[in-house]
Amino acid sequence: MKSIVRDISLAPMGRQKIEWAKRNMPILSKIEDEFIKTRPFEGIKISLSIHLEAKTAYLSKVLASGGAQMAVTGSNPLSTQDDVAAALAADGINVYAWYGSTESEYQNHIDKTLEHGPQIIIDDGGDLIQALHTRKRDLLPGVYGGCEETTTGILRLKAMANEGVLKVPMMAVNDALCKHLFDNRYGTGQSVWDGINRTTNLIVAGKTIVVAGYGWCGRGVAMRAKGLGANVVVTEVDPVKAIEALMDGFQVMTMDKASEIGDFFVTVTGCENVIVKKHFGKMKDGAVLCNAGHFNVEICIPDLEDLSSEITQSRKNIVCYTMESGRRLYLLGEGRLVNLACGDGHPAEIMDMSFAVQACASQYIATHHNKLKPGVFEIPREIDSKISEMKLVSLGITIDKLTSEQEKYIHSW
Repeated sequence: MKSIVRDISLAPMGRQKIEWAKRNMPILSKIEDEFIKTRPFEGIKISLSIHLEAKTAYLSKVLASGGAQMAVTGSNPLSTQDDVAAALAADGINVYAWYGSTESEYQNHIDKTLEHGPQIIIDDGGDLIQALHTRKRDLLPGVYGGCEETTTGILRLKAMANEGVLKVPMMAVNDALCKHLFDNRYGTGQSVWDGINRTTNLIVAGKTIVVAGYGWCGRGVAMRAKGLGANVVVTEVDPVKAIEALMDGFQVMTMDKASEIGDFFVTVTGCENVIVKKHFGKMKDGAVLCNAGHFNVEICIPDLEDLSSEITQSRKNIVCYTMESGRRLYLLGEGRLVNLACGDGHPAEIMDMSFAVQACASQYIATHHNKLKPGVFEIPREIDSKISEMKLVSLGITIDKLTSEQEKYIHSW
């Protein structure tokens, strides 16, 4: 099936980006060397939906080096980089994605990626799995299983499993230690502020930053905001996380109260309608709103539109909503993932670990699918151990090991 990309002539620029990512992803490079020798995906088709930029492209090439026949699409209409998509297509990988796709185009790209007839699914947010279980159910019998990259996607999978409608085994990549402890916290923390800063060109120091949600991603966003000199406020619905945020040195309050004082608002909850009409009505002139959750439902854009007397484009990826009172509120990246809609996503060194988990989890499915039943499965601890050890080696770091006497002591009673 012919690839669907915006402009194949952009391939040389995309190759440069992929090569740069590869140079800074030593774990995945080692896995690529292994896959070239062992060919664990020989004869296997993989359909992948992850934000289509350079790191994802390199993961796709690593899987292909192991014999996989790849079909690739993005997982958000604003996160695909057209030059990277062109580079993959020019190198013979099936690609169905372009930046700024409409909802119908995006769903068509998802469908094309599934029409590849995959044995393995690699998903980011659950759109491939949702389509597979609805309009592409005829493909279910051929699917061995899959991997899910995100917190949001795993929540969707668990909901499907609880209802008894999940028909394939899925590996919870997001829950691997080498993924969420680093990607969600340090990756999100840095890439969110990279996206905000490059888009707004505004100072953070001295500003009040409201972070909605204090999971691993929210922790990272708040931590980096503090490092930039901001006054950080956290809003939460979980009392334990609220106490944790307080003891980490942040103010904790309701969104009703925080909406009156915030200069920047970053939603990181994975839930809908976190900021709504009553909050917009209290915000100060010039407040900046953005989202770092998977779907653009956390900031209620219909409410924002209803309150506005005028909606204008201020600069690329910034829309100004002028209220009847004359106050202006600025929304970044259409309320989509700000680190990808307005930036390049997580640093390569962070995604090196996350995508190493994806590669190893995909290999696990390829070799163990006959033993797996439909459901959501944890990543085997040995995969986490392998990747963390490879990371330390790549950094030139050695650590202590327990002596036999210490091993005996900690396992005795």
